[in-house]
Amino acid sequence: MVTINVRRLDADVVDRLKQRASHNNRSLEGEVRHILECAADDMATKRAAFGETMKRLRPLTEGRKHTPAEVLIREDRDHGHRDNF
Repeated sequence: MVTINVRRLDADVVDRLKQRASHNNRSLEGEVRHILECAADDMATKRAAFGETMKRLRPLTEGRKHTPAEVLIREDRDHGHRDNF
């Protein structure tokens, strides 16, 4: 097991975590561990789903000419679309 220290959390965040932990019948440490495990699992699930989508799409675009991303970005910026953000 690894230990992680989180410094400089706002007292309000800690209070909300304590409330959440109490609601879920966990200690503060147990609640934070649960949140981190869920976040890590969610990231792994999304990454795997993205990989599967790419596997399905690659054959559909095989042999087609692709415009490099930097060209598309430059065209977008040259047309002033960046000003809307």
